Amino acid sequence: MIGDLSAQLVSAWRGMSWVEFIAAILAVAYLLLAIRQRLECWAAAFVSSALYVWVLFTAHLYMEAVLNVFYAAMAVYGYWQWRHGKGGGDLAVSRWPLSRHAAGVLGVLCLSAINSYFLSRFTAAAWPLMDSMVAWSSVFATFLVARKVYENWHWWLVIDSVSLCLYFSRHLYITMLLFAAYLVLIVVGMRQWRRSLMPAAYAAG
Repeated sequence: MIGDLSAQLVSAWRGMSWVEFIAAILAVAYLLLAIRQRLECWAAAFVSSALYVWVLFTAHLYMEAVLNVFYAAMAVYGYWQWRHGKGGGDLAVSRWPLSRHAAGVLGVLCLSAINSYFLSRFTAAAWPLMDSMVAWSSVFATFLVARKVYENWHWWLVIDSVSLCLYFSRHLYITMLLFAAYLVLIVVGMRQWRRSLMPAAYAAG
């Protein structure tokens, strides 16, 4: 089985489009810069997301493609928020109470159920429920990153674990490896952001 996977990875590497390759490199650059809380992370996020719109649409992961349109827009918002919003360039890492995250989970479940119904009925989408849940969870988690909410890393740990399986099922092996690397970087991000948490445990808004 490992031999078959290795052969598939080699074949995927040879047949991979340069668009997917560049998008993956920029996605890693985004996460590394975000861990260091560098403003430049949003530029890398914008270009990577724009490229992934095409990659995912051709793989029939429609919600993932739409999600990357959202990512590109959030890159603009995140840049503004980190530079000008609520403390400007010194926007501090903060925490949200469990009740807000529970509300986020409920919202994700409701939106995913509605979304997956329409995808199943009107499109040839692969894994419509899983695709929808990843998409709406990522919407919420991206907002948390833009606001520098520490728990975004916990959201991404779950989201990227599911995404790794999703991309494997669609033979996007290079992107699958990207998400495997993400899981390692997420742990690093948790440790780095935790060190910069303000003494006050929770954000006011």
